[in-house]
Amino acid sequence: MRTLVTGGGGFLGSHLVERLEASGHEVVVARSVDYDLTAMDDTTRLFDDAGAEIVFHLAAEVGGIGANRANPGRYWFANLAMGANVLEQARLHSTPKLVIVGTVCAYPKFAAVPFSENDLWDGYPEETNAPYGVAKKAVLVGAQAYREQYALDAIFLLPTNLYGPRDNFDLETSHVIPALIRKMVEADDEVVLWGDGSPTREFLYVDDCVDGLLLAAERYDGPDPVNLGAAREISIHDLAELIADVTGYEGAIVWDTSKPNGQPRRSVDGSRAKELFGFEAQTPLREGIERTVAWYRSAVAGVGT
Repeated sequence: MRTLVTGGGGFLGSHLVERLEASGHEVVVARSVDYDLTAMDDTTRLFDDAGAEIVFHLAAEVGGIGANRANPGRYWFANLAMGANVLEQARLHSTPKLVIVGTVCAYPKFAAVPFSENDLWDGYPEETNAPYGVAKKAVLVGAQAYREQYALDAIFLLPTNLYGPRDNFDLETSHVIPALIRKMVEADDEVVLWGDGSPTREFLYVDDCVDGLLLAAERYDGPDPVNLGAAREISIHDLAELIADVTGYEGAIVWDTSKPNGQPRRSVDGSRAKELFGFEAQTPLREGIERTVAWYRSAVAGVGT
């Protein structure tokens, strides 16, 4: 099957492309250096070039709390424009299947935990990543509208926080797990972390997320958004202690409470994914972190070993 993956050169995308190619798919990888998906002309050219039977829309502009605070306008515009352009071109090219990856950041700041898909509209997202979350949520509305009016088979998935080998380890733009791994591998006697460590998160190993995307593409064709989770919630404090243990870091962990915590709690209800297409995450958190640490140490030529 000829398959298009937007964002195929990124973290999640590269793992998905590997799996698709191993399964015999002819994969077209859309990279930002070749196609600017915020521009309709480039998106049109991509769909013309790809001629895909299935499209996975993974492309996004995103980062951790600091990156979201620094780029609220860009993140809102880029993610909204990319999603709208991909939807329109999927319609015009009569794409048989479109799989859109959303974000757990779309959920209300104080949504009941675990987050149920039915609660997605029950409040405003956490302020530091609201522009990004709202943009992605608008793409969900677009997908549902295009299904209703044009019979476009577009599905919308909401993975919780991802991590794993080949993640973004840039301290200016990375999410919490790669940032903690890099800091603890490279530090000697002290690491400084944002907030007070009390917020909770749920982390999904990247290969498990790929499993979810492929299962949904094959088995699901409904309008409702679907969470992809790992069924384990952990505080940032306990996560830091776990990563310190895995990396062998023995220095001090200092919490900078002048910095924001972000959303107080974040964990998703994964029952809909299990019911609709049989998805359950398989990788325990410690095992996934061990694999990620091993990859990072190998990628930076033995730093910290």
